[in-house]
Amino acid sequence: MTNSGESTRKEAGPKGRALHRERSPGMKLLFVGLVSLVLIVPLMLVYALVYDRQDQSETAQASINAGWGGPQVLSGPVMVVPYRTTQTQNETVDGRQVSRVVEVEKPLYISPLTNRVSTRIEPEERRKSIYRSVLFTAKTQGKATFALPSDLDRFGVTRDKILWDRAELRIGASDARGLTTGGTISVDGKPLEVQPGNGPAASGGQGFFAFVDWDGAGRIVVDYAFGLRGSRTISLVPRGGSTSWTVSSAWPSPSFEGSFLPEKPQISEKGFKASYTVDKLALGQPPVSMEDYGAPRNPGTYDYDPVELSGNASRAVSVSLIETVDLYSKVNRSVKYGFLFIGFTFLAFFLFDIVGGARVASVEYLLTGAGLVLFFVLLLAFAEVIGFTAAYLVASAAVIGLLTAYSAAVLKSWKRARFIGALLVGLYALLFVLLNLEAWSLMIGAVLLFVALAGVMYATRHVDWVSVGRHGNEGGEAPAG
Repeated sequence: MTNSGESTRKEAGPKGRALHRERSPGMKLLFVGLVSLVLIVPLMLVYALVYDRQDQSETAQASINAGWGGPQVLSGPVMVVPYRTTQTQNETVDGRQVSRVVEVEKPLYISPLTNRVSTRIEPEERRKSIYRSVLFTAKTQGKATFALPSDLDRFGVTRDKILWDRAELRIGASDARGLTTGGTISVDGKPLEVQPGNGPAASGGQGFFAFVDWDGAGRIVVDYAFGLRGSRTISLVPRGGSTSWTVSSAWPSPSFEGSFLPEKPQISEKGFKASYTVDKLALGQPPVSMEDYGAPRNPGTYDYDPVELSGNASRAVSVSLIETVDLYSKVNRSVKYGFLFIGFTFLAFFLFDIVGGARVASVEYLLTGAGLVLFFVLLLAFAEVIGFTAAYLVASAAVIGLLTAYSAAVLKSWKRARFIGALLVGLYALLFVLLNLEAWSLMIGAVLLFVALAGVMYATRHVDWVSVGRHGNEGGEAPAG
């Protein structure tokens, strides 16, 4: 019985080894591909996690801004005077349509001939838990001149129909909560009493106004000033003949947006200064109008829907105080390279398997891929607390150390493990460069893929992809006799 058992074990040994080696390189590659596809699921979950954390950050920022003030849109000054005109009304009387002419009052909006505005922005950051928001206090002052056009009658308005005793000067700020320091308006050096509300439509009707004594004769000079609190973005709606706006701040990373760009902005680590000049021909607005111009739907973008413009929407220029590193955007972009990390690492393991003779099981591929996916979770978690660059160093060092040590056990060689570690160092360094050189990322990535493909072709040029355990069978068969 003992001899029989030994004989059975001797026969089973070569057969077991032959069965164990039956997978061809092509089958191994297929299994590696399947494991890679499985890892798409956790990558997508990490992708969703980034959006969830970004949404929480925006909620926290909105909570911080709620008691301070949101993005501000400045407009005005604009002179608003009621005037009498006639219009035809259709009525049904005793079942018949009757038309009659009635006198009604409508507002006449008079834009300034010139408007010179200067704004100084004082930024500050406030935190809620691990989240922060950029707030600002802005001091704005300006000087505008008003005069009726000499051909006023051609705009459908006659001077004798204007009710000058109810003339108003309106100045707008889209979030009136920020008007905590008040405002002043003076005409030809005479201060006026300021009233809340009744701002131009471009600021959503919010702001302040003052009644002014003017009969439309000659020119008047309007001086105004006000302090304003807000967050992230401040915009100005140009109006009238010529608008110039000078804006400055100690914030080192502004973003200039809107319908017009500044002329040669000066930006340094100490802050920025920018000047805008917008002429009436660029605005395409008449000096007087029977309708006010509404708020720009997207004051921080260049593009305006033609439908909006036909509906008397305003144009705006905007300055945003942006953070130099948008960590959620960078983490989001890094996750998109996750499959590239998995592919290169698995490729190194695969080459060690079929060329170097190391045995790598599917579970070991899966655990290695899980470590690579975990990098992005660590990056997001630490970036919210210590910043993106420091978080990147911590997360990459942790994952590189973990996978290098694990590779030594899987590949049965510290020399091979050091190669895996060097590969990961190169990949993470390359990813960091790609994240900071967005414009060149496609070209760098394409060249890298080409080099990788060429290396794989060279390393596997002698591999018989369809052989099934050929060497194992040759070694397991014994000549008869």
